[in-house]
Amino acid sequence: MSQPEHLSPHGRRLLDRRSFLSTAGLSAAGLGLASLLHGEQLLGNESLTVGGKSPLRPSIDPNRPYAVRPPHFEAAAKQVLVIYLPGAVSHVDTFDYKPALTTFDGQKPPGIPEVTFEGPTGNIAKPFWDFRPRGETGKMVSDLLPHLGGQVDDFCFLHSLTTDTSAHPQGENFMNTGFTMEGFPSFGAWVTYALGTENQELPAFVAINDPRGLARSGKNNFGNGFLPAAFQGTDFNAKNPPSNLARPAALTADADRRTNDLLQRLNAEHLDRYPGDANLAGRIASYELAGRMQLSVPEVMDLSDESAATLQSYGVEDGSELRREYAKNCILARRLIEKGVRVVQLFNGSDPSGGNGITNWDSHSNILKTHAMQAEIMDQPTAALIADMKQRGLLDHTLVVWATEFGRMPFLQANGTGRDHNPDAFTCFLTGAGVKQGFSYGESDEFGFKAAVNPTTVYDFNATLLHLMGLDHERLTFYHNGLERRLTNVHGQVIKDVLA
Repeated sequence: MSQPEHLSPHGRRLLDRRSFLSTAGLSAAGLGLASLLHGEQLLGNESLTVGGKSPLRPSIDPNRPYAVRPPHFEAAAKQVLVIYLPGAVSHVDTFDYKPALTTFDGQKPPGIPEVTFEGPTGNIAKPFWDFRPRGETGKMVSDLLPHLGGQVDDFCFLHSLTTDTSAHPQGENFMNTGFTMEGFPSFGAWVTYALGTENQELPAFVAINDPRGLARSGKNNFGNGFLPAAFQGTDFNAKNPPSNLARPAALTADADRRTNDLLQRLNAEHLDRYPGDANLAGRIASYELAGRMQLSVPEVMDLSDESAATLQSYGVEDGSELRREYAKNCILARRLIEKGVRVVQLFNGSDPSGGNGITNWDSHSNILKTHAMQAEIMDQPTAALIADMKQRGLLDHTLVVWATEFGRMPFLQANGTGRDHNPDAFTCFLTGAGVKQGFSYGESDEFGFKAAVNPTTVYDFNATLLHLMGLDHERLTFYHNGLERRLTNVHGQVIKDVLA
């Protein structure tokens, strides 16, 4: 075969058939060896996190994806309850007391922008509810939330939170997944991926949606993203149990049990024929959990054994219908924690038709009416839930997170009755295992407009939550599309001042 004269000797050698086959064979062997070494975790150049640390990926048995796994280090919190309030609760009308708002009520001091998220701005507005000192700490809380206000000595407030967006879908995504875009794993998915769960009869991660429906970002708030599907949240609430769990009336309990036993044997035999198929093992494990849930879910949802005093404390029989349904969801949350579910996410607010203060906390107009409507639903049942968990000793090992996606402005919108979105300052609180009690971290400025002392990002917030669960946010990773992905991206510092 003639070869072009302009090729170098090395180039001519590559076109030689015998040399080409020899090189290709060695290359294929090298790739095969690298794959085998990677599978056995024997490669010396293991990929590192952006901080130069080695990843701590959990060792997950595909046959038992929900099995308990050890944390990175010992921590007080073993379970977590996230109470999430879509729509953006006004911090300046609830927990962030700013006397300057009363001093400058009706005025427009220098520095207030002419336009914010939804349009032109109005004047400074004092809180729509009076603030008063609560508890032994004397923490100032508004009359909008009297029940939660009575528990401030147990809470750890973060008053200088900031976020990267002022839009609700992106804000929910950011708070719950660490990214404004969709497709990333939720906080609950990361925790259950890392730790599994104590109770093998119930899902490791349960999302209890508001009686009115899903929040703006829907199932993305409790999705698994690129993590294995086993770690997505299972969503149901006290009114709507998981679908397709009820046994058909024509099928007896004994026949149902024998059918499940047969399926389990057949699945085991099928899995033995394909021992290396992790996806098959994961699917079988999910189906078997669904079978066990036929018994466990009806039991945990049955509130008939709750005492009259408990039902009354939560407000199950009083107030609006929405309040009564949300109160049942709160009891369900406590019962799931009691059963050992690793992560429970309880939603207060939805967004089936835009919200605007009616279905969630997004009060762009008539905040006096709309925030009061949401508080009537949320305040008493949530306070009763926290008090009940404390009385039962559940807070000794459970972290409780009360969160929203951003705050609201200290001045009114041009309509004169609502407050616009504020990504530069908002308040969340923690209570339970591992956090200080009766403590406030960070401050917003005199108007509650921007974080002023110890500004804290959502990355910092999520890093702290993982730390409280015994997880290193920099080393809990999942290799995806060539990157060591993590909940906090490449950011975040643990807020050590809030740790007990």
